[in-house]
Amino acid sequence: MIPAMPATATSARRTSVTALRFGRVAAMGAVAALILFAGVWGSWGTAQHVMLAKGHEAGTVRVTRCAGDVCTGPFTPTSAGARARAHVELGKSVAVRAGRTYDVVLRPGTSDAVRSGPAGILYAWVPFGGALLLASVVVAGGMRLTRVAWVLAGSGAVLLTATFVTL
Repeated sequence: MIPAMPATATSARRTSVTALRFGRVAAMGAVAALILFAGVWGSWGTAQHVMLAKGHEAGTVRVTRCAGDVCTGPFTPTSAGARARAHVELGKSVAVRAGRTYDVVLRPGTSDAVRSGPAGILYAWVPFGGALLLASVVVAGGMRLTRVAWVLAGSGAVLLTATFVTL
């Protein structure tokens, strides 16, 4: 038979278990927050030009050539103050093909084009969608918050699916 523990030992054990549990939740919460912050940071570099396009040159690009990670073509302006250009660069993705025309916004002071409209907005937020999926695993496994994890995973899956459908 195991001898009974004194009340102070049981109290100390509960305190240490509670402290460890709190430490795990705090550490995993910090990791999940860092993942989400990195996703927003990765997305905002492109999303700011697409979502806050007022004052930027907007127009269309007819892609004439793709080489490596860049597609190029002439820029036809659609906004006031924008000027036509013979050559702008659009980042190559699976959805960009030579011979097609895309709505774009130019990054200020450059000839770099970013897709605009609903497809451009969703495409800009793809890194955040991936971060939502990754953070959901951390929240479920490390913090034991399964409902919150399902919401994060569902949001990330909806964002990535919507991007795939619109491109």
